[in-house]
Amino acid sequence: MREIVIDTETTGLDPNDGHRIVEIACIELLHHVPTGRVFHRYVNPERDMPTDALAVHGLTEEFLRAQPLFSQIADELAEFLGGDRLVIHNAEFDLAFINAELARLGRGPLASEFVDTLAIARQRFPGAPASLDALCRRFSIDLSGREQHGAKIDCGLLADVYIELLGGRQPGLEFMSSPADGMIGEIWARPDSTPRPPRPHAPSIEELAAHQAMLATINNPLWLTAGA
Repeated sequence: MREIVIDTETTGLDPNDGHRIVEIACIELLHHVPTGRVFHRYVNPERDMPTDALAVHGLTEEFLRAQPLFSQIADELAEFLGGDRLVIHNAEFDLAFINAELARLGRGPLASEFVDTLAIARQRFPGAPASLDALCRRFSIDLSGREQHGAKIDCGLLADVYIELLGGRQPGLEFMSSPADGMIGEIWARPDSTPRPPRPHAPSIEELAAHQAMLATINNPLWLTAGA
C-alpha cells in the first residue's frame, strides 16, 4: 500500500484571500514505512510575504522570487502523488491551497483519498492538544531540528506521528486494521460501478415466527393451489 505524506507552507490562512503556497513537500510511504523518496519544492507565490507568515516559516519574498512558479512544478507533483492515498495533518487547510493552485491552472481538484491525522488524533485523544508539535511531544518524537515550520521537516515528523497513531512501529500488530481505516475521506465523491454480490442472511427465530404468522393470514396461497 502506497501513501504520500504531504505538507505545505503558505503566505496566509485562506486561499480565497489571495494567499498562495510557498513550499510543498511529500514523503512516500509503503505499508506505512518511509521509502526514502521525497518531493520538495519552494514556490514563487507571485506576491508579497506578510509579516505573520514570515514569522512562521522564515521564507522571505526575496528568496521565493528566485523559485519556480507552481505551474512549473504541477506536473512533477502530480506524477509523484500518483493518485495514491494522502496523509495530511489538518487536511482541509492543505487541500484548499493545493486545489486553489490547480484551479488557477484550469485543472480539477485532487481526486485522491486522504487520511487526516488531526481527525485521528482528536478521536484517539479527545480534549487533548492535537497540533503536530503536541503529538510529537506525546510520542517522544525529536523536535530539536525544528526551529520554524517547514514543509519538508514537518512531513518527516508527520510520518513518525502517523505511525504512532496507527499503533507504533511493531510490524503486523495494528497496521492490518488501523484507526485510519475509519478516518479516510474523499476529496470528491467517485461513483462505484462495481456490482456487489448479495450478502447471505440467516433469519432469526423472531423473523421466522413473524413470517409464519404472516403466512397464516393468507387465504388459499398460490404456492398450495398451484399444483391442484
